[in-house]
Amino acid sequence: MKKFQSGHYVQQGHYKSFQPSLINRAWTLDDMGLIQLLGQADRELGRLDMYSDYIPNLDLFIRMHVLKEATQSSKIEGTRTNMEEALLDKEDVALDKRDDWEEVQNYVAAMNEAIDKLHTLPFSARLIKETHRTLLQGVRGTHKLPGEFRESQNWIGGATISDAVFVPPVHTSIGELISDIEKFAHNEDHYFPELLKIALMHYQFETIHPFLDGNGRVGRLMITLYLVNKGILKQPLLYLSDFFERNRSNYYDNLMRMREKNDLLRWFKFFLVGVIETAKSGIQTFDNILKLQKQVEAQIQTLGSRASNAQKVLNYLYQRPLVDAAKIGEVAEVSPASAYKLIVDLEQFGILKEITGGKRGKQYLFDSYLQLFR
Repeated sequence: MKKFQSGHYVQQGHYKSFQPSLINRAWTLDDMGLIQLLGQADRELGRLDMYSDYIPNLDLFIRMHVLKEATQSSKIEGTRTNMEEALLDKEDVALDKRDDWEEVQNYVAAMNEAIDKLHTLPFSARLIKETHRTLLQGVRGTHKLPGEFRESQNWIGGATISDAVFVPPVHTSIGELISDIEKFAHNEDHYFPELLKIALMHYQFETIHPFLDGNGRVGRLMITLYLVNKGILKQPLLYLSDFFERNRSNYYDNLMRMREKNDLLRWFKFFLVGVIETAKSGIQTFDNILKLQKQVEAQIQTLGSRASNAQKVLNYLYQRPLVDAAKIGEVAEVSPASAYKLIVDLEQFGILKEITGGKRGKQYLFDSYLQLFR
């Protein structure tokens, strides 16, 4: 690791592009502080992964984790959709916010589709391309080659390439560089801890910047996909975008420090701290979900004959904690009058809270649940 050379700059006329070194080779761990952090990160991930085994209907709660990841990852790129807005139907979103809303929805779709594809497709360039295609479908980047690596030079920061903060490698080298990441991901000849592997691959992917748009979102999404693909997590429970967003300056500074000063150790430590903090936060969230679940289900059992219908609504709310009367009627398979009775019951328990204040088109939020993800 001490001999790590991130790459070199190549003169391209009036600017310099950065050509990263290949990463598919043998690596040696030689820092006790890093090894200690790695052990802690592995333990916390193991604790988080245990929830996959003993929480019934875990998929209900994963959807909200994905939604949080989508809003935070998109926020890093400049969108301004919060979780409440992301839960709305398109027609209920203000016109000036629909582009941001659609980008968040695409992220959710891209993550869900990619997790499904892992059953038949390994972590690969093909998976990354197909995920990118979904991410950019029909949104602001739709004209920027969705699902295809760029065929021209891009840059990061600055109004023009001449004053860019960073210029990634030329497009003709993308194929070799992405292939190198793919080989490194599946290299079983040289052992290297999986968490450090994906930390290095994330850095390398962001440095290559292989797409014209969406590189940051795909690069962060890759982390979860890799951990699931390698069996480190049975379910997609770890999402680092919230940590990166809260530490945005350090995130970008550490990526640049890798390129400029070959400081691999600092990047690894930053990444592992993110894994530890995020895993601990996820564990606390699941503990709080279980407590809330126990509390609200005890409440609805007092409803007698309406309890089973209320339970159907509650199961829906765990996936999407924003509803209207029509949706409650549909989920519980009851008449409009019965749906309103259920709403009254759930409001009295404090499970639902009306948030629109209007006489028509009322929306109800399972606020105490949503708060657990804020």
